[in-house]
Amino acid sequence: MITDMASYLRFFDSVRRRTERDVAALPSAAAAWRPPAIGGETGWSIGQIVLHIGGSRLYFASAYRGEGWLWAKAEAEANPDDPRTWLPWLQASAKRFAALVSEAPADWLTRRIEMIDTPGQSLAGWRLLMMMLEHEVHHRSQIDAYAGLQGWPVPDIFGRSAESIDALQEAERAKHAR
Repeated sequence: MITDMASYLRFFDSVRRRTERDVAALPSAAAAWRPPAIGGETGWSIGQIVLHIGGSRLYFASAYRGEGWLWAKAEAEANPDDPRTWLPWLQASAKRFAALVSEAPADWLTRRIEMIDTPGQSLAGWRLLMMMLEHEVHHRSQIDAYAGLQGWPVPDIFGRSAESIDALQEAERAKHAR
């Protein structure tokens, strides 16, 4: 449970920096890459996913603030086909999101918010904010999976690869032997 907005925003900052890091690692070829011809969200380009991440932050902020589960029409300041616009959009949407939720009263973290698609069902404000983070990580992972499948570099989470952790296992086992 999130108990104060400052703590949440610190966590959000760490999540959004990893998203920006991973998007920045993409080669320019990422702008032209497309998944197999599938309709809907599963057929989005990497640029469309980046725009969606930024727009979703504002969507969740709108719901949190009691303004409805609303997409901000024409809000994105990026072009899905121009990777030079992706990071500025992610940075701008992060700044706007933080400003919007930080203005809210502290007790909004525990107030109930009705779901858009399930009348009568509600969740606590802190949970809605965590949903936004889970959503962002989901789409960041989608971008990273696409990058990996193309053979493009994928940054290690927390700067650690599975191989680097494997290399430390023998020493760690010795340190914690019972």
